Amino acid sequence: MQLTVNDFCASVLKLDRGIRFVGVANREGKLIAHAYRKGIVPLLTPQETEVSVLQSFIRMGTRATLEQKIGETVYAFTMYRKVKRVTIPLRNSSKITHIFMVSFDLDVDHEPIIINKIIPELENLVL
Repeated sequence: MQLTVNDFCASVLKLDRGIRFVGVANREGKLIAHAYRKGIVPLLTPQETEVSVLQSFIRMGTRATLEQKIGETVYAFTMYRKVKRVTIPLRNSSKITHIFMVSFDLDVDHEPIIINKIIPELENLVL
């Protein structure tokens, strides 16, 4: 079943209680949909989130320069002192058109959630 981008964000939040935030951004680095876990106080202001999203899209673009030799990026992970964050490129053919961002609580084993739950769910996302 394919979901709209807003419904998709809401459904990913339900995959694990350690997920804090999910969002989808376009090539211009603008969030087109996002959701926070109920009761979460965001660590960034809306303006800071916009900057962070744009920076993530730029970083994902720089990774693409070597993909022809080492393979496409599956996801990029950053661990901060207060949160873990993952960026997953969304592609049309081989071109990155959007990014999907997820943040996790620090104590969460994020990789099984990404590989076994989130990435398979991406087939249900309609952009």
